[in-house]
Amino acid sequence: MTLHAKHIPFALVLGACLTPYISSPTALLLGFFLASLGWVPTQLPIGKMTKKLLAYSIVGLGFGIPLQQALTVTGQGIGLILASITGTLVFGTLIAKAMGLNRTTGHLIASGTAICGGSAIAAVAPAINADDDQTALALGTVFVLNSVALFLFPLIGHTLHLDQHTFGTWAAIAIHDTSSVVGAASAYGEEALKTATTLKLARALWIVPVALISAWMFRSHSKKITIPYFIVFYCAAIGVSDALPQFEGVYQAIFSVAKQALVVCLFLIGCSISVARLKASGPKPLLFGVILWTLISTTSLSWLLTR
Repeated sequence: MTLHAKHIPFALVLGACLTPYISSPTALLLGFFLASLGWVPTQLPIGKMTKKLLAYSIVGLGFGIPLQQALTVTGQGIGLILASITGTLVFGTLIAKAMGLNRTTGHLIASGTAICGGSAIAAVAPAINADDDQTALALGTVFVLNSVALFLFPLIGHTLHLDQHTFGTWAAIAIHDTSSVVGAASAYGEEALKTATTLKLARALWIVPVALISAWMFRSHSKKITIPYFIVFYCAAIGVSDALPQFEGVYQAIFSVAKQALVVCLFLIGCSISVARLKASGPKPLLFGVILWTLISTTSLSWLLTR
């Protein structure tokens, strides 16, 4: 493929996404910016590249989840975890239908809200055969709300005089991405950070059943269920890292590469978004995300304050 002068920024940004200096939200915005200017090479099969890279990234992320720690926390807070995940997915389905929002887009946003933001969306999207536009809208919605939560949650926590444990639990339940959970909790205190990080890792285990259930929900009546096989490898990665702890250094290296690969994925997804597509989708996805996020945030906080 010949690289034209107007495609040089694409190559430069793609290279920058391989460094730790570009965050996931920034990568998505940069991709959208380049696409809007027509600086993305049209010859590239971005859709196929993204789907494969997403699958590899999710498998790699499995090496960064401490199984025993996650299972312990899951056992301690199984009621809250199940209630929040189930409630978010059920109410998300009902609200999306009432709003007339595309079912696939609504399910992706609800999955990201229920578990761990972009990682959950990346895992569920291929399981339900979501296209690039639907995946991009869901990721964009989640990242916008993540940015808001990073600053809003500590402010609310201090205003309500929440203790460290309560704030950490609330942040892990109500903030989408792990990175924003860590950011908000670390700003609140060390105990809040430990509580939030551990609980969020436990919730990440639920990517597996949610992806499998999603595949069943969105199966075609004329076809068999599409099994997201990379989820099997994701589970295997968690199991291997737990069974062979002596290779911890290798696992952390794979985990770091996977996180960076996910940033590249989000850049490529951003490259597939256009202003025309966003106008066509309207404000519904963001409004739906805000409503669902507000619902899970207020109900989980109310439960924590009254228990």
